[in-house]
Amino acid sequence: MAATQELEVQFAQRLASNEKPIRTKAIKKLRKYINARSQKATGGFTSDELLKLWKGLFYCLWMQDKPLLQEQLSKQISTLIHSFHSIDGQFLYLESFLQTFKREWTGIDRLRMDKFFQLVRFMFRQTFEMLKRKNWEDSVVARFLELLTTQLLQNVSAAPSGLQFHILDLYMTELATVGSAELTASQNLVFIEPFCKTAVKTKDRSLFGAICNSIFSAIVDQAPFAIEDLIKEVKAAEDLDSWQASEECEGDQIRERSKLLSRNAQKEFVCVFRSSTPSHNRQRLYKIIKVLRDLSQGVFPQDQYPEDVSTDEDDEMFGSRKKMKRVRANVEEETPAAKKSKGNS
Repeated sequence: MAATQELEVQFAQRLASNEKPIRTKAIKKLRKYINARSQKATGGFTSDELLKLWKGLFYCLWMQDKPLLQEQLSKQISTLIHSFHSIDGQFLYLESFLQTFKREWTGIDRLRMDKFFQLVRFMFRQTFEMLKRKNWEDSVVARFLELLTTQLLQNVSAAPSGLQFHILDLYMTELATVGSAELTASQNLVFIEPFCKTAVKTKDRSLFGAICNSIFSAIVDQAPFAIEDLIKEVKAAEDLDSWQASEECEGDQIRERSKLLSRNAQKEFVCVFRSSTPSHNRQRLYKIIKVLRDLSQGVFPQDQYPEDVSTDEDDEMFGSRKKMKRVRANVEEETPAAKKSKGNS
């Protein structure tokens, strides 16, 4: 064991070397080492060993300057998760990554932050890819969500706010990138369950706001654009040879499915609601539940705006039907004489 631990230290030192050729060679050897060792029945890694390796990997990226090489290195580091032949090793690699970044995050300077943002994104993308290769098995997904909750969302996790917010920002995007073609609506609900539970009970207002903005608002905003995916789900459940429904009928089925999805999401919230929920959280969650309730009744977000209204965020009319009504009322109240007088002036 002592010799093995010494080997981990050697890898870490070479990965953090000032010389790029040494770092590049160390990455290649590390991939072969992980692949070979994890094939053995008794060759699993310990948490301490992987933490040593991750410290080396962290500073390996720290030393890399050029953007294209940073991206290449981040891909190499993130895909190392597939070199582990056991699910235990893969999850331990992910856990060691999160522990390392929680420890080192506050020491990253502004000029280096972008490349570490990128590595975090790639790590989650490859983690979702790992779940995909396991066919989104329930037990494996549950294990991932438990790790996510323990390492990032619980009060005792001691995760820096910047790291939490960045992961919340990329979570839905990377999940869609990897799993949009396969995941069903009910499976997607499973992936947001930890955020529902955290939003109900957390007293951290910053974390609560980030969850609402990055997770729940994103779901509501994207609801109208899920049409194509819902069409695929509906058609997959039917006999394609006998599929002759009109576009109008197809739209009705899609809308009904959307109602069902939103109703299930609403139930997901209600089932974790409790009397101990902070009042600030409760007020905003009520608004989110109301939107979900509207969706479950067939009221889509785009139904709130006339077709001729710009949805540009810079448009001062965006999102305000009341303003439009006031403007229309003012125009209708103008008499022909008033219009003529205004034209003369």
